[in-house]
Amino acid sequence: MIVRIATEGQYELDEGHLEELNALDNACVAAVEGGDEAEFQRTYDQMLELVRSAGTVLGDDELAESALILPPADLTFAEAGEHFSGEGLVPD
Repeated sequence: MIVRIATEGQYELDEGHLEELNALDNACVAAVEGGDEAEFQRTYDQMLELVRSAGTVLGDDELAESALILPPADLTFAEAGEHFSGEGLVPD
């Protein structure tokens, strides 16, 4: 599946990582709902690192539809509530 990190690029990520990505997404939602900024940042950093380390960067000339779009790495905690609520970014 193709995952885009906004302002950074697209990565091809094996769907075998979807469960781990979803668990991190759910943890981000819980941290935002609980008002725990430090836990949110730690977990969101892990989410981004999973995509970066397990995914393969797509070249600028390889445009593909993204199955998932993650906010930019510099997302603030105030902005996180717009993205990490309810089911989060990764559908269950």
